[in-house]
Amino acid sequence: MRRVVVVMPNAFTLGNLFFGFWSIVSAHNGNFLWAGWFIVFAGVLDMLDGRIARASNSGSRFGAELDSLVDVISFGVAPALLMYFLEFSTAGRLAWVICFFYAACAALRLARFNVLAGQGGKPSHWFTGLPSPSAGMTLATYFAFSQTDWYRGSLAYLNFQHQGLVFLVVALALLMVSNVQYPRWPAAGVRTPAQVLGLLWYLVVLAGSLLVPQYFLFTLGLTYLLYGLIRHVVLLITARDDEEHDEQPPITLVTPTLRPRRAERRQENAE
Repeated sequence: MRRVVVVMPNAFTLGNLFFGFWSIVSAHNGNFLWAGWFIVFAGVLDMLDGRIARASNSGSRFGAELDSLVDVISFGVAPALLMYFLEFSTAGRLAWVICFFYAACAALRLARFNVLAGQGGKPSHWFTGLPSPSAGMTLATYFAFSQTDWYRGSLAYLNFQHQGLVFLVVALALLMVSNVQYPRWPAAGVRTPAQVLGLLWYLVVLAGSLLVPQYFLFTLGLTYLLYGLIRHVVLLITARDDEEHDEQPPITLVTPTLRPRRAERRQENAE
């Protein structure tokens, strides 16, 4: 039984790899919708393997390294190739470099994550840099979002898909290797108010993902991206204001003193 528990997280990780590879094959065959959904399925398995490993206390160095290697494929290479076959394969001879840049940043992001995790210390509630699964699933759900009636009626006529995707791919790549902090998903439960809020959050995400996935998931990815970026900018501005305030010299109040002669006269009158 113990062996089954130890193997189970790695089985989920290999399932992650299976869907990532299937996404690449589907994108090559022109099935962009399912190529995107397969990356989402890989993301679900990526979330489950870590939680199962922590819950069963079966995490290992081997599992952590395997997880990162698989994530490079499912959330680095697969989304990059999806974008390439969807938009960039006919955009010029060097357009593929943009997709490679994204995949390279995903690999660097995961390598840095492994180094930071290997240093030990108290677990943080924040990621340094945009997590590669979030970046990958944001790109993966774009095509489904672009097929919605709202997109076709409100945005398609602007004809900025190519420029918009170039900006999105580059922005996601840079945020993955940046120092911008992004929150981890909250713990869910019923023991504390924070866990109850986390449980409600999971229920909202589950409901949106099942009822209107083509609208909800891409919007959720963009919201997460912008939240970390806006928070980072606000913290930089407030930190700069605090530094400027600290650099100002302190204001000293000078207490007026009586002139010596006037003080002597008052003393004589008092006598």
